[in-house]
Amino acid sequence: MAGKRSRIPKYGTVEINGHTYYRTNITDSEGKQRTLYAKTREELYDKELDTLSQVDDDRQRRKSPTVADYCEKWLVMQSAHVRTTTLTDYKSKVRRNIIPYLGDKKIAEVTLDDIQLALVPVSKKSASVYKSVIVIYKCIFRAAEESRIIKKNPTVYLSPKGGGVPQAEKQPLTDKQVQRLLDAVRGLPPYIFIMLGLYAGLRREEILGLQWDSVYLDSEAPYLAVRRAWHTEHNRPVISTELKTAAAKRNIPLPDHLAACLREAKRNSTSDYVVANRDGGPLSYTQFKRLWQYVVTRTAKPRSARKLVDGKYVKYMLYPELGEKARNNGHVVYSLDFDVTPHLLRHTYITNLIHASVDPKTVQYLAGHENSRITMDIYAKVKYNRPDDVVKAMTSAFAEWDAS
Repeated sequence: MAGKRSRIPKYGTVEINGHTYYRTNITDSEGKQRTLYAKTREELYDKELDTLSQVDDDRQRRKSPTVADYCEKWLVMQSAHVRTTTLTDYKSKVRRNIIPYLGDKKIAEVTLDDIQLALVPVSKKSASVYKSVIVIYKCIFRAAEESRIIKKNPTVYLSPKGGGVPQAEKQPLTDKQVQRLLDAVRGLPPYIFIMLGLYAGLRREEILGLQWDSVYLDSEAPYLAVRRAWHTEHNRPVISTELKTAAAKRNIPLPDHLAACLREAKRNSTSDYVVANRDGGPLSYTQFKRLWQYVVTRTAKPRSARKLVDGKYVKYMLYPELGEKARNNGHVVYSLDFDVTPHLLRHTYITNLIHASVDPKTVQYLAGHENSRITMDIYAKVKYNRPDDVVKAMTSAFAEWDAS
């Protein structure tokens, strides 16, 4: 106490209504003079320290960057140690789901309530998008806290659980659906892409990055090597040897049907790429969308379309029926009554491996899964969807007990 008293300044005093008060002046964060009063020097000293601390906090908040400014800085910092495709995903989610709602606010002033309100529109998106946005929020504010830009991290108690719209579990294509899909696109640009998805289980970026120097058709057991990946930057294709994970680098044996398909494609190809644009180069994002449109236009499901009316394009709803020809293109027949995505081709491949009793470790390798948990989750779901197989396995497991 004596040490504290020795540090206390000799404040001036003032008489107010017959009482003596100690008094001092401080300058607040806005540059204005404020007068503090107290009955004792010790009380005034404590009040002065608390007020100065508050002023310092206010000044720090005023100096702190906006959420938008710090998000952009954080993205630049991430570019040093994440994959280009991962950074692209971060940029998209930050600029679509964080900056529009909190961008103008000082990051030091953001509260948990502010973030929860900003997450309301995000909660109407898929559960996976919601979860990843939460993770990005937590990373950004943790970095700000570690850099002492904020004193308290408002995302500490933010949970990614239970948010977003749960996605319905996608079922793999049946054998009949596979055949109808291949018949619908045979001889068309997406045919090779779809064959590689169904018969080799490649990811979209692996198919579009595949070059003929990684396809070994003359070996005793034909195979292809996954060594490159495709992504786009501002619609321009970029081919990289940096794959999604270390496990993505793998050699995949080619079934006879796929090997024969690739041999024919190679004979007619003048490009280094297995799936190429007209100039022989890799596809841009727009070109890939156009490639996949061959599948979409043959699908019998309601969708919006455009037609020219009085020199202007007008939107309208199209209700195609299975088996009929497209009104504006007699070469297109609505022959698919199911949705198809590039990822569904890969999912169908993995499912077929499991149905063929390929062991989980081999499935993991061929799929390029880094984490065995991903493979086992799919494996369990596929097996549980075959009750007859489960019954047979259980009967075999308990056969010795039943015999005793």
